[in-house]
Amino acid sequence: MTTHNPAAPDPGPALRLLSLGAGVQSTTVLLLACEGEIPRFDAALFADTGWEPRAVYANLERLTAHAENHGIPVRRVSAGNIRTDALDPKHRFVSMPLHTLNPDGSRGLARRQCTSEYKIIPLKRAARELLGYPHPRRVPRGVYAEQAIGISTDEIGRARDSGLRFLHNVFPLLDLGFDRARCVDFLAERGFGNTVKSACVGCPFHGNAGWRWVRDHDPQGWAEAVEFDRAIRHGYPRASTQGHELRGRYFLHRSCIPLDHVDLDAPPKTTRHLRLLTSAPTPDDDSDPDGCSPWSCRSGQQVADAGTGERAA
Repeated sequence: MTTHNPAAPDPGPALRLLSLGAGVQSTTVLLLACEGEIPRFDAALFADTGWEPRAVYANLERLTAHAENHGIPVRRVSAGNIRTDALDPKHRFVSMPLHTLNPDGSRGLARRQCTSEYKIIPLKRAARELLGYPHPRRVPRGVYAEQAIGISTDEIGRARDSGLRFLHNVFPLLDLGFDRARCVDFLAERGFGNTVKSACVGCPFHGNAGWRWVRDHDPQGWAEAVEFDRAIRHGYPRASTQGHELRGRYFLHRSCIPLDHVDLDAPPKTTRHLRLLTSAPTPDDDSDPDGCSPWSCRSGQQVADAGTGERAA
C-alpha cells in the first residue's frame, strides 16, 4: 500500500525583491523597507524603458543612494530604449497601444506588448539570475523570489500574481492599508515630496492631465513626444519597410489629433460621474488612467518565461 506524503512546507522565499518604478507607491515601499517597517529587500529592480520623465530618473538616482546606504542595492534592467527602437526600421517590431483612426472614421487601439517586452521580461530575467538559475536553466520547484509591488488600496483591483512559480508577488501597501494620498504624505514627511508618477513620456494612456505635465515640466520630453507622434502617423517604420499593409493613422493622443494640436488646457466636457459610467475614456477626458505598471497590466499576465515556457502551477 502506498503511503501519501504530504507536501513539504514552504521554506519561504530565497530572495526578497522590489519591482521599483520610482513613482509614488514603489518609492514609498522602498523607504518603508529602509526604515525597517517591512522586511528588507535583497535588491530593488528598476525596469528602464529608456523614456521615463527626467524627474523619474532624478528620483531614481536619489533613491539609489538612499537605499544603498540602508543595505538595499538598486539595479536597472532594460530591454532597450522603447522610443528609439520603435523608430528604427531595422529593429524588430515594437507594439505600443497607439490610438488609431480608421479609414471609415472609427477609432481603435493598437495591440499592446510594450509592458511585457520592456518591463516584465527584463524583470523576470533579472529575478532568475539573482536566484542563480539564468535561462536556460530551469528553476527548481519550490525555489522562488518574493517580489513586492507598489499597489495602494485605491488600486486594489490591479493587484495580480506574476503567473510564474519562481516569482510570487506581494503587496506591502495593501497589508499596511496605505492609499495613494497616504503615500504622498509619507513621502513629503521624508523629503521625497517631489516624487512624480512613473510612466513613459510617450505613453498613449496619458490623459490630458498627464500630457500637460509632460509639456509643462519636461520640455525635452514633450519635444520628443511630439516628434514621435508625427513619426508614427502612418505606422512604425519597421512595418512600412517590410511592406505590411497599414490601415488608418496612428496617434499618441486618444483624440486622434496630432499631439501638438490638442487643446490640453480645455476643461473636460464630461463630469466625473459620467466618466465612471463609461467603459473607456472619452477624447476630451482630463483623467490620467492607469498606465502600464509591471504585473498590473492585463496584457502581461500569463506571459511565458522567456525561452522556457515556465508558468505558474
